[in-house]
Amino acid sequence: MRKRALGAATLAILLAGQACAQDQSIIVQSTTSTANSGLYDYLLPIFQEKTGIEVNVVAVGTGQAIRNAENCDGDVLLVHAKPSEEKFVEAGYGTSRTDLMYNDFIIVGPEADPAGVGGSDDVQGALAKIAEQGALFASRGDDSGTHKKEMALWSDAGVDPTAASGDWYRETGSGMGATLNAAIGMGAYVMTDRATWISFGNKQDYQIAVQGDEDMFNQYGVIPVSPDHCPSVNTEAAQTFADWLVSAEGQTAIAGYTVADQQLFFPNAPSN
Repeated sequence: MRKRALGAATLAILLAGQACAQDQSIIVQSTTSTANSGLYDYLLPIFQEKTGIEVNVVAVGTGQAIRNAENCDGDVLLVHAKPSEEKFVEAGYGTSRTDLMYNDFIIVGPEADPAGVGGSDDVQGALAKIAEQGALFASRGDDSGTHKKEMALWSDAGVDPTAASGDWYRETGSGMGATLNAAIGMGAYVMTDRATWISFGNKQDYQIAVQGDEDMFNQYGVIPVSPDHCPSVNTEAAQTFADWLVSAEGQTAIAGYTVADQQLFFPNAPSN
């Protein structure tokens, strides 16, 4: 009897330990651009050392990340499509949305610059010229934040590129790094976030062709998933992570991440 009681007590301790360990981990549904840039490799060890919370990142396009979070497959959402993020919160899937950081989008292309858009700071004009020339353009085509922004820019330029799908307009259905590789392989222009481009290792003869238009601003936001919609969410740890990211310490850490002496993200969380 004593042996059996001791075994039960030991089992209870083990189960409690497992629950505690589970409480110390969260899943972040994230855009690929933050993962491709190496930002998480830099930030997460700092956060884990401070809090003991392990952060597991699922890096997919923003649209897929939002759907995953809606399906309760994550504790925190960190993406870059503000209108979609606000709808996520309004629908009750997230507790609140906070601006986190920003950078910008750019269009890169081959040195030969077949559409003659190099050096432009007018993104709508450049896209219209690419379409007029029928110059190859590679799109992620994956409902990511980058793809959503690209389609909005085409619309502003008065162009429906999908009418030329498979011709000069090529949709990869892939993440940013894979789309950059595909674009370089076919000699196509492509829109990317600047952080991924700086970190990208296969530039070959590609250069930034279009940059500096205020319409290419790229805002990121952070949203804890709502426990009202997803009872399984690790609310406390998720909120701890979100709070740290927007705190002075987290914002300083984001600003401190550089590649090739270039800052990739610029913190802009509201002052606490």
